[in-house]
Amino acid sequence: MHHNITSLYAALAGLILIILSFRVMGLRQRKKVVFGDGGVPELTHAIRAHGNFVEYVPIALILILLVESSGGANGTVHGLGIGLILARLLHIWGVLPVNGPFFARGAGIILTMLVILGAAARLLYNWI
Repeated sequence: MHHNITSLYAALAGLILIILSFRVMGLRQRKKVVFGDGGVPELTHAIRAHGNFVEYVPIALILILLVESSGGANGTVHGLGIGLILARLLHIWGVLPVNGPFFARGAGIILTMLVILGAAARLLYNWI
């Protein structure tokens, strides 16, 4: 079975992760911080944006993949994928600048949870 839809969103997520990783590495070099955040707020925010992405995106992608594998409608799978990418971009926008817009961070968190909840609910519905 092909998972073309989930593959698209996994690829986009991978590209975002690379960008976040390079941001952390670049800040570490510029600020001369080898480990931790060195008390540099900009680096703290970059580390958390990267860490939060790594904490939530894998489970969301696994759930989306399972929805697609279980015969979920293309529109449903695209909706979950678009929601995930949008959620993560909102979260990044709200976290990366030291004084980023708080509403973006909150919206990103809520939308991420809705994607995970929606995919999990769809899978549980299939199981029942």
